[in-house]
Parts: sequence; structure tokens; C-alpha cells
Amino acid sequence: MRIAVVAPSCPLDKAAVPHAAIAAEEAEAELIIHPQCFREDGHFAGSDGERLEALTEMLEDPDVDAVWFARGGYGSNRIAEAAVKGLSEVARSKTVMGYSDGGFLLSALHRHGLDVAHGPMVQDVLREGGQAALERALAWLVNRDEESLEPHLDSGRSTFAFNLEVLVSMLGTPIAPDLRDCELLIEEVDEYQYAVDRALFALMRQRNRPASLRLGRMALKENDRDFGEGVEAMVKRWCEIGNVDYRGRADIGHDADNRVVPFS
Repeated sequence: MRIAVVAPSCPLDKAAVPHAAIAAEEAEAELIIHPQCFREDGHFAGSDGERLEALTEMLEDPDVDAVWFARGGYGSNRIAEAAVKGLSEVARSKTVMGYSDGGFLLSALHRHGLDVAHGPMVQDVLREGGQAALERALAWLVNRDEESLEPHLDSGRSTFAFNLEVLVSMLGTPIAPDLRDCELLIEEVDEYQYAVDRALFALMRQRNRPASLRLGRMALKENDRDFGEGVEAMVKRWCEIGNVDYRGRADIGHDADNRVVPFS
């Protein structure tokens, strides 16, 4: 299997490459890391045009089986609408994996018929325990190993997994997922609890909201004062307000334990 790595957001740390190569070899996969992954243009891994060109090149390459995002950060939303214009059947046959900021692209590509999944990215290998994260991602990409999956994908509904801030940022746009009658898994990192509360308000008080929700890990900043409510209690409250079934916790997050969630 040939897996292409592109960076639609921020540059890939070169320190991740040898570890990723070892994991790919053990998975009997060929890893093709696009040179664009190491470009720098301000905050981004190259200009919007360069990032779009690399992604399109790999999606349209008939010798590539899957496209794997190098890392998150910020920037994939700036190319997401252009990325899905004029996709060929070659591109639509690909599997695409990522999470975090890559959620913008995952949603857009899924809307246009691609097989996409929330799952570990290449730079996650630099986290503590990160080698296992890469092995988990590759096991699913190469063999569809069910041991890599989040263990609660049993709702009988279509399923999505997103970083909450990313999801709320795209609601009402042409790339937003259709959440109606789905099970939604959410996670968050480096936000204050009041920002999560605000995002849940936006999610639960609009029409395109899920039928059920599971809560992944929330690695939040410490408020300057006690928020006065636990994170899970806050999520349950908003689910009740939105008439959304709260179905418990999910094994996803910005960490090495992050599990794979195929969009369906």
C-alpha cells in the first residue's frame, strides 16, 4: 500500500520522519512524504496554493492508495473548498486520515464521496507513546484493523468525530457535515472551559445538530476562576437543551491514545 503524507495546515517536524518510516515498514506500507510538508510560509506549510497543489497532486495520483495528514495546527479550511472542486474518480477512491484542523478537509472530502477517518497523524509519533499511535493508524489504513477503532461505534447511526472548535467554525459553510441523525464524537485541546461552553451553545442551538453525542478528552486551559461546573456536566446540560442523546465518553483526543473513527 502506498500512503502519501501532505501537510494542509502547519509544517511537519522532520524529527517525526524516521519514526514514521519504521512504523510504515513494519505495516508493510510505502510512505511517500511530499516535500511540501517541510515548506514554511508564515504560520503555514507553504502558501495556500502550495498546500492545495500538494494535496491535489496526491489525491489525483493513481499510484497512491491513501492520503495521510502530517499534522494539524491551522490552515486546512483555507484550501478545503478549492480541494473538492473537480475531483476525479481516482481521487474519490482514496482513503484520507487526519484530525484536529484537518477536520475541515475531512468534512469537505466526505461530502464529496471520499472514504475519510478521524485518526492519528504522522507528527503524533513525537508525543509520549506516539509510536503506538502511528501503528494504530497504519493498522487501520493498511488492514482495516478493528482494534484501531474507537470502541463505541455501535450507535447504528452515521458517525463523525471532530475537534469541537473546528466543527463549530464550519457550521453553516459549504463544507460543514450533515449532522442530522448522526452520532457525533467531540474532543478539544488548549481552550478555556468557557470557550467550550460557548461552542456547545452554537452547536446545540442550530438545526444541523446530531441525534447523539459522545465526549472525548478535553485537555483544557485552566480558567482564571472556577467555572463552577464540570466539563461532562456541562456537555450533558447542553445535550439536554438541544434534545441530543448523551451516550457517554469516547476514546479520542489530542494525545497518543487517539482512536480511529471512520466517517459514515
